[in-house]
Amino acid sequence: MTHVIASPCIDVKDGACVKVCPVDCIYTGGRMLYIQPDECIDCGVCLSVCPVAAIFEDHALPEAEAAFAAINAEFFGPGVTGWGAPGGAGPGFVTEVDHPAVVAWGEPSPGALSRADLSRRAGEVNTGALPGGRLSPAERER
Repeated sequence: MTHVIASPCIDVKDGACVKVCPVDCIYTGGRMLYIQPDECIDCGVCLSVCPVAAIFEDHALPEAEAAFAAINAEFFGPGVTGWGAPGGAGPGFVTEVDHPAVVAWGEPSPGALSRADLSRRAGEVNTGALPGGRLSPAERER
C-alpha cells in the first residue's frame, strides 16, 4: 500500500508534505507534487499536514481521483521524467515537467488564490479547503 497525491494539489503545491516525509518520497513537478510509490513507506504523516486534503491511501482514493494512482507512478517512468526510484527527493529531482493528464488539467482562474497561498500569507495552517483548494467568490471578498 502507498499514498497518492490527487487533483487538489494541482496548482497549489503547498509543500508541507515534502517537509514532513521521513523518506523523502514526495517529488516536485510543474503543477503538483507526486509520491514515488516504491519509496513510500505508508506512514501517513503527509496526510496530516496537507492543507487541501490532496493525499489519500491508494485503496481509499475517491472514484473521481482513481486515475491519480497511475499518474503518480507514471510520473517517474520513462514517458515523463524517467527518474525511476531515485531514492529520495532533493534539489536534483525537481522539475517543471508534469504527467500529461496534469498538463491537460484545466487552468486555474486568473487571479484566483488557493487556500494554501492565503494560509502562507497569513502564517496559519488551513484545513478547510474547498475541492481543488480554491476559494469561493464570497470567501475571496473577505
